[in-house]
Amino acid sequence: MGISNVTVSGTPNAATPQTVKKGTSDGNSSQELQDNFLTLLIAQMKNQDPTNPMDNSQLTSQLAQINTLAGIERLNTTLNVVSGQIDDSMSVNASNMIGKGVMVPGNKILVASSNSGDEGSESQKETIITPSGFELLSNADSVIITVRDQSGKVVDEIDLGPVSAGVCTFTWTGKLNDETQAPDGSYTFSVEASSDGKKIPSTPLSYSFVYGIIKSKVNNQILLDLGILGSISIDEVRQIL
Repeated sequence: MGISNVTVSGTPNAATPQTVKKGTSDGNSSQELQDNFLTLLIAQMKNQDPTNPMDNSQLTSQLAQINTLAGIERLNTTLNVVSGQIDDSMSVNASNMIGKGVMVPGNKILVASSNSGDEGSESQKETIITPSGFELLSNADSVIITVRDQSGKVVDEIDLGPVSAGVCTFTWTGKLNDETQAPDGSYTFSVEASSDGKKIPSTPLSYSFVYGIIKSKVNNQILLDLGILGSISIDEVRQIL
């Protein structure tokens, strides 16, 4: 058993009823309402009964409504601009991840061997093991990692001891219970974290390589292309290695 590289990290009053017909526009924009209001106001002033002038309160209320609508339209325009800037920023941030390793939700460990050494000299076998990790919601006084092979058999257990809340990464040494080197292949791991005898929720994390970015056609969401592992949203990334 072993482990290495542990890091914690209204309508206006008018003398003569007026009707505003809709044209090609819906007539609900603030500018169109202002134009219609001024047209009706001028008509009312020309045709009002001197003994029964317009009600100032209605005039004030209509002006307030139009100003409110204009303010909402300006706010929507501003929000659209900000939203576009956020999307651009997310695209830039995502592109910066291309070519980097990330820790995302998952429970796999990959073991692979490669030959190292200069050409013509005796090569040595080097074992490459992908980093793993987990995320804790609170501090734990005990964290135990259980590694299993493809058949589900336990091949190693790692006692990390106390671990602080947040993301923790580790690299399995690849040694089995009998101290032999684990064969090449895919392994899984589980995390058992506790504090004062009570289980602490944890999320296992796996290593993946970012090959590119994808803009989803469904909701314009920026996704990271992880190759054979599929794609994920940026907010699923727990750590960049």
